Amino acid sequence: MKITFNAPCTLIFTIAAVLIFVLFQNHGLPPRPCILEGTFEPYQWEWYVSLFGYVLGHGNLEHLLGNFSIILLLGPILEEHYGTKRLIYMVSITGAVTAIIHILFFEHRLIGASGVVFMFIVLSSLLHIKGREIPITFILIVLLFLGQEIFSSFKEDNISQFAHISGGVIGMFFGYFHKRG
Repeated sequence: MKITFNAPCTLIFTIAAVLIFVLFQNHGLPPRPCILEGTFEPYQWEWYVSLFGYVLGHGNLEHLLGNFSIILLLGPILEEHYGTKRLIYMVSITGAVTAIIHILFFEHRLIGASGVVFMFIVLSSLLHIKGREIPITFILIVLLFLGQEIFSSFKEDNISQFAHISGGVIGMFFGYFHKRG
């Protein structure tokens, strides 16, 4: 039996997030480039890195394990279907678009890969879409996952339901407009 490095994007993403968490867990929060501040800071290099880097930072072990258990489950399937380069593109676009919209409308910090997780969930429900069909599993995923996030957005908590919703919407876009890798 041979162990293989089957999903480079998924595995490198996971390893990077785990390393950042382990290296900085005693400091309370990950380094600044792994936290998206809610303000526009164009003269600081960390701000540009954080447009993508916030998806690597996680506030606690539960947050990290929750996100990466789903990423490790769905990532290899999506990576096999779309290819490594296209999945890197999808993760990057999801992170950047969510970050930019977050900065425009919110002032609090954003941290974690939850938007990418929701993009993966919705995208995986659209893997075998054909023509103008809409899979019922996709409708159920949208109702269950995104509906829950919309409902939860009215609660006061430290969770960015917006990031989850935007990740899901971006996953819909990729699922309908990106063909197999």
